[in-house]
Amino acid sequence: MTDLIASPATAVRRTGGNRALSLGRTVLGKIVSSLIVLLVVATVAFLLVRISGDPLALLLPPDATKEQADQLAAELGLNQSLFAQYLDYLGGLVHGDLGRSIFFDQPVVSLIGERLPATALLAVSALVLSLLISLPAGILASIHRGRITDTIISGIVLIGQSTPAFWVGIVFILLFAVRLHALPAAGYGSVAHLVLPTVTLAIYSIAVVARVLRTSLAEELSADYIRTATAKGLSRSQVVLGHGLRNASLPVVTVIGLELGSLLGGAILTEQVFSWPGIGRLTVEAIANRDFPLVQGAVLFFALVFVVVNLLVDLSYTLLDPRVRLGR
Repeated sequence: MTDLIASPATAVRRTGGNRALSLGRTVLGKIVSSLIVLLVVATVAFLLVRISGDPLALLLPPDATKEQADQLAAELGLNQSLFAQYLDYLGGLVHGDLGRSIFFDQPVVSLIGERLPATALLAVSALVLSLLISLPAGILASIHRGRITDTIISGIVLIGQSTPAFWVGIVFILLFAVRLHALPAAGYGSVAHLVLPTVTLAIYSIAVVARVLRTSLAEELSADYIRTATAKGLSRSQVVLGHGLRNASLPVVTVIGLELGSLLGGAILTEQVFSWPGIGRLTVEAIANRDFPLVQGAVLFFALVFVVVNLLVDLSYTLLDPRVRLGR
């Protein structure tokens, strides 16, 4: 009888405990699914790089004997069966060992760690620039939906999404480095070297975030609760920023998270164009040299970035939308 006539406080505690347990199960499920995704990516990368060609042909001189080739294969572990190599690879992953680069003769983890700061600097700079431009542009376009301001911003966004990043980078080099001599065409080490690759990498993200924000916020501003808030005497900025923008933030946060992962993992062409010493350029070198361990490590790193970012985005939903917290 006591359990049946529980106090309101007890009921609230039980409800809160159930929600916390449900949230914990959700997080655990996402972590497990993320680990499965990483295992699949590692397996696919392992198989694909081994059908790309024989690295011994690049490492040995043309007149190398069969004995020399067999000796090098044994040193690199390439004389084992494919299944044995796969088990060794998975065993290394469990211990955080991505193997040793064939071409650079260094641990893959060290090589990625050396290039990570340059890639992170470029990606974060591009993301910050993207948000500084895309958020105001998206809000402005949604407020003036159907007017000349919206038309101009939408046109610029369409051009930004349709323009290849490598082409933009080449045009920037020709204009600002070759013609105007205002900025360096390539290199790393100063703020001037960061400008062109940052702008090049940010253009597409600016267009994507602005378009999604404009569409999502425009839908929210036409909702009934916005008209109710306006009728209560709230200012336009309070209605747009305090009510509309919060409810329109979920798809925007998703896109921003995906763009951060894309900027970290998709800076390959930009780094190549501007000779930026990041992981993207390192990946291109590894592919050209058929460096199995390094290619596998780079692919796994990019996959890990996407998985972690997606997990953080999913968890951020519980902070932005009460309906997600309540499990509705």
